[in-house]
Amino acid sequence: MLIRLAGGEVVDPVNGESRRRDVWIRDGLIVERPEGRRADKTFDVSGCVVMAGAIDIHSHVGGGNVNTARLLLPEHHRAHQARPLHTPLSNAGWSTFRTGTLYAQMGFTTVVEPAMNPLNALHTHLELSDIPIIDKATLAILGNDDFLLSMIRDNEPAAMVDDYVAWTVSSSRSLGVKVINAGGAAAFKENVRAFSFDDVVPAYGVSSRRIVKTLQAAVGRLGIPHPLHVHANNLGIPGNAATAAETISAAEGERLHLAHLQFYGYGTEGKRGFSSEATRLAELVNGTPEVTIDVGQVMFGQTVTISSDVTRQFSAIGHASPRKSVIYDGDANGGGIVPYRYKQDYYGSLQWAIGLELFLLINDPWRVFFTTDHPNGAPFTTYPELFELLMSREARDIQSEKLNQSALRHSTLSSITREYTFDEIAIMTRAAPARLLGLKDRGHLGAGAVADVAVYRRGKDIARMFREAALVFKNGDLVVQDGTVTHYRWGKALRLDPPQDRAMTRRLADYFESRYGLGLDWFTFPETAISRADAFAEVPCNS
Repeated sequence: MLIRLAGGEVVDPVNGESRRRDVWIRDGLIVERPEGRRADKTFDVSGCVVMAGAIDIHSHVGGGNVNTARLLLPEHHRAHQARPLHTPLSNAGWSTFRTGTLYAQMGFTTVVEPAMNPLNALHTHLELSDIPIIDKATLAILGNDDFLLSMIRDNEPAAMVDDYVAWTVSSSRSLGVKVINAGGAAAFKENVRAFSFDDVVPAYGVSSRRIVKTLQAAVGRLGIPHPLHVHANNLGIPGNAATAAETISAAEGERLHLAHLQFYGYGTEGKRGFSSEATRLAELVNGTPEVTIDVGQVMFGQTVTISSDVTRQFSAIGHASPRKSVIYDGDANGGGIVPYRYKQDYYGSLQWAIGLELFLLINDPWRVFFTTDHPNGAPFTTYPELFELLMSREARDIQSEKLNQSALRHSTLSSITREYTFDEIAIMTRAAPARLLGLKDRGHLGAGAVADVAVYRRGKDIARMFREAALVFKNGDLVVQDGTVTHYRWGKALRLDPPQDRAMTRRLADYFESRYGLGLDWFTFPETAISRADAFAEVPCNS
């Protein structure tokens, strides 16, 4: 079928300036206008903004920690409703299934789960396969596992580290590598409760810095498109802007991505010892072109914090709201689920302001990414309100009047006049994420791209505009009309497949047998384990 989207304002930074033009779709792809052919179906989108489908690079939507959070907090999701059919892991009601529908309604078509334990990859992919409409991807966690730390301690050759990273990425079917408080979970097992960038894991004698640099180099040598995704040390601690600054400096000319930088934007000024260091961090990012960041914006209301940073989550138990939590300490990656309510008090107001400062003070929209670290800073369903805050100084001022004014005096937010344009929104949420992840087939509306298209009806209410897309196409299928899902389809999991070294596979088989008494087959799986046909799509590594 040949589909024409007629007369819309196309915002496509990859392919030129915004202008009014038609978009043509055929067989699931964007095509040039076919000469001599009339469209089989035409949609009049005049008065609308047309963009590629949005891409979320950091949202916790599947896996063991997410499922544990659902079980801990049944009162906060729609578990009481009847389960949809054909979703075998939807034991928590609509939670998994609705993830896809809620994203699609806002025009998002690709989402990355950024923290997959490689040993639990099968469970994660089974759960992700239950999320309809959107494509998914995962980042595999390394940096606290005994095998890697032992190799670093023993000064194993870089080629062996590369083989291990390649095996992990390939066997877990992930799109990249993440490190979470490098060495912190391993140190936690030895009763270490604070762990900084140059601290050393007692049992291995290796520092957090060395772990990060080892993985950063391996990711680069393997040609993994997405740079090492770093959850730094000392998350959420006053004064931790110094840790973020050290981590940014450690990039040393090689690509590095820092996750949820808002949670590292904290100084120690003022009577409460808590202030904004967003200006300092924004200047560092602006001056370090090899570094990209996502923000992890805080929005107000109830949420739950989910992290494999067991050190941080253990220290947060006393702030749980409601007063219940789960902390577990497993091999390689522990985890913690701590519910939390962000209030419009001193601390919540300042966290909200710090995130917005980072968005507005980092100059290059190609290097700052739109996240709330769902659900840690806020649920992804708050994205429309966040778009409005970025695009309207008036909206920021109105919200600021409701907040703790003594907190905002420790922030520069009130002096910032910048308002994001549609082009900058399209870069930050479409073009830049696609480039960062190596997804050349999406993030733009040029010929040959996957026909992931979001159409928004212009209006004064920016939040409503982005909450209820007028039309959304996924691979050329119309899936959303006037903010309502009208058609269900199943997306794919995007994965890399770097070559696996047979010698490393044999070595790992011996390691798993000796350490766990289990064969390697317990921790790997064939693609046929996912019941959906063509469940995966391969993304090439850089040559």
